[in-house]
Amino acid sequence: MPKLTTAEIRAALDSLPGWKKTGAAIRRTCEFADFVAAMKFVNAVARAAEKAGHHPDVDIRWNRVTLELTTHDAGGLTAKDFALAAQFNRLAAARRR
Repeated sequence: MPKLTTAEIRAALDSLPGWKKTGAAIRRTCEFADFVAAMKFVNAVARAAEKAGHHPDVDIRWNRVTLELTTHDAGGLTAKDFALAAQFNRLAAARRR
């Protein structure tokens, strides 16, 4: 999968609330009511990532979960990073209800 251009990355980020570009990756931190809610989100992320065959870096700090995505074999950001980020946003929104 080809790397996205700077303009494509900017456009994709405009449609992904909470995500920021950091170097060759995109990153978002989600906050939940407590540790258990955060872990339920992480488990849902793991299932989605396995299904997509694309895995984020995950950092868990009690009720905060930081996700970072990049396509290592492409050497930067690709459409699959943004597709998975959108899916993670939907999962986060569902967990906050």
